[in-house]
Amino acid sequence: MKKICFITVIQIFSIGVFAQSFTSDTSADGNSITHKDERVDLLGKKMAEYNEGLSKKIQMVDGFRIQVLNTADRSLAMKVRSSLIQNFSDQKVYMSFVAPYIKLKLGNFIERVDAEKVSDKITDLKIVSGNIYIIPEKVEQKPLDKTATPEE
Repeated sequence: MKKICFITVIQIFSIGVFAQSFTSDTSADGNSITHKDERVDLLGKKMAEYNEGLSKKIQMVDGFRIQVLNTADRSLAMKVRSSLIQNFSDQKVYMSFVAPYIKLKLGNFIERVDAEKVSDKITDLKIVSGNIYIIPEKVEQKPLDKTATPEE
């Protein structure tokens, strides 16, 4: 009985199955003609844009930041932060809270020498009275502009 049911099911499903027919378009000189789907080109353009966008993202690399302040006084932290933003507008200021302390860090430096130069400027400006530390961290590295000419 099982064999008869199985054979009947196979016969019913095999009625709807047809082999794919192959047709070839050929021109008068015997060369084959290909039909191109525009969606393939569109997909290629979208993939290229996506890959270009990935290359422009900010990457995290090993580098240095300057720890300017570690305090529990919020008003002092805000005062120092605003002073850092005014004097070093080209650098990013990072403010983090780890109870009960507020930490202020400055910059994304790849080379320690660059961090030391800025640290000396902070000391000269007397923005903070405490110690300033250069800390190794993962920092943001902006991608190089491909249209810019290399500096000599």
